[in-house]
Amino acid sequence: MPNTKSAARRMRANERRRVHNLRIRNRLRRLEKTYRKLLGAGNRDEAVKLLRDVTSAYDKAVKSGVVHWATANRKKSRLTTALNRVTAAARAKAASAGSASS
Repeated sequence: MPNTKSAARRMRANERRRVHNLRIRNRLRRLEKTYRKLLGAGNRDEAVKLLRDVTSAYDKAVKSGVVHWATANRKKSRLTTALNRVTAAARAKAASAGSASS
């Protein structure tokens, strides 16, 4: 229990901030999970569109102070690298299929 009026105000504000931050972090996790599922399914075109949304969401989370900028940059980098791996694998598969049919 807070001992002073200001402590009670801080408690209420902290609770509002906690719920706000939780909502944003849950959204980031959900977007990232959906993105990784698309990559796993080989749905590259939709993954490219979702990567834009995920990147934007991380940038907004940084701006509002929910996520540290280095954490956001690391996550965005790893998500982009995952997309590049899928793209490279698809190109290699297409190239080997193309050379096999020639």
